[in-house]
Amino acid sequence: QVQLVESGGGLVQAGDSLRLSCAAPGRTFSTYTMGWFRQAPGKEREFVAAISWDGANSDHADSLKGRFTISRDNAKNTIYLQMNSLKPEDTALYYCAAGRYGSNWSVSARLNAYDYWGQGTQVTVSS
Repeated sequence: QVQLVESGGGLVQAGDSLRLSCAAPGRTFSTYTMGWFRQAPGKEREFVAAISWDGANSDHADSLKGRFTISRDNAKNTIYLQMNSLKPEDTALYYCAAGRYGSNWSVSARLNAYDYWGQGTQVTVSS
């Protein structure tokens, strides 16, 4: 069992930056591919980014490349999502997830590629 705890969300203005964190206590964290997803009210959960177990490879949603960056620190059992130039349409509940699909980025956007999910952290961007 992997417990995931997101933090760092909040209310910001358009153009601001925010960094989300996802902590995963336990010795198996470094064996998991980790991902970020988001879900806006009335919309489906969508893929944001994923990173391989060692941080050497990552995948980002095309629409977010250049603004959002995923990273991880296995020594701290934590992954991060740096979000820059935030827009009102980035408003959503952001989730982190853990899966064991390696670096097969053909599945990174699939919800069922992930075995564990956090409870989410809310990001609200005002115009």
